[in-house]
Amino acid sequence: MAIDQAKLDALLGRAVVDIGANFHAALVVTGDRLGLFRALHDIGPVTSTDLAKHTSTHERYVREWLAAMAAGGYVSYERATREFSLSDEQAMALLDADLPGAFLLAQAAVKSGPRITELFQTGEGMGWHEHDPALFEGTERFFRPGYTANLVSRWIPALDGVALKLEYGGLVADVGCGHGASTILMARASPRTRFVGSDSHRASIDRPRKAARRGGVDDRVTFEVAGATDYAAAGYDLVAFFDSLHDMGDPVGIARHVRRSLAPGGTWLLVEPFAHDRLEDNLNPVGRMYYAASTMLCTPNSLAQPVGAALGAQAGETRLRNVATEAGFTRFRRAAETPFNLVFEARG
Repeated sequence: MAIDQAKLDALLGRAVVDIGANFHAALVVTGDRLGLFRALHDIGPVTSTDLAKHTSTHERYVREWLAAMAAGGYVSYERATREFSLSDEQAMALLDADLPGAFLLAQAAVKSGPRITELFQTGEGMGWHEHDPALFEGTERFFRPGYTANLVSRWIPALDGVALKLEYGGLVADVGCGHGASTILMARASPRTRFVGSDSHRASIDRPRKAARRGGVDDRVTFEVAGATDYAAAGYDLVAFFDSLHDMGDPVGIARHVRRSLAPGGTWLLVEPFAHDRLEDNLNPVGRMYYAASTMLCTPNSLAQPVGAALGAQAGETRLRNVATEAGFTRFRRAAETPFNLVFEARG
């Protein structure tokens, strides 16, 4: 067997990065929980001693943590002064875009590793509710920055006539809403419209109810425990699914229920992880992240439900179009996209 040393070295180099990333993810979550990133932004540049004092933490741990963050490029280090800080770019990623939330999601999913290994042998599923509770917080924090940047400003305006309906007062269902970040974002932007968020995970629904009260939109927003085929079919102008359909067991049956629940001229907004139709076109960093998450979370969740279609997080436009068409929708188009999401409009 002839070994190409350059290829071997490249593979081992990627392995070193991935092994380091596994440790690094836990430390990013630690820094987030202890307020270390926020303190670096607020008072930096600082030494490890100063940061430890400011955050009431132990200097020796903080010193090692800072070294790890600097080695990973998440924190800046000034050799001359031996001080640490956050650049504008690091602060934007870690604080504004809430990058630690993505690491929290990944860390929570990894805790289910032993169970997922068993499922490879049995073919059984694992429900969303069976994962570590940190998964639910991490999922909201992972998706919320993208929704904040795009949902109201780009995605809804890309839908035919929907923005006008919401401006004058409509009825919207947010199905699989989780902690309700998307529901509340839409409600704040459309004060004349009523919103109903629903999710089958009872523990998740308590959180958005409190958030709606804090945000002053609870007079127009309600949250209920309901599955995607048994939320009330009440004549909605818009039914929205945010990064959730591929997790569900029976996407065609669910799409049929969506169609029945729409008012005449209503719209189904389907937001899914970005994916090309062909596997070879998804072999990139975004695809790697989504395929891995799909193996740990999305596919087991779908297989735990009736039908168990297991679309996976990289379903792609063609498969999603087929779901909508089989359910009876006559119009389906890609309305918008980002590097992380595909946004579809279905009607008819």
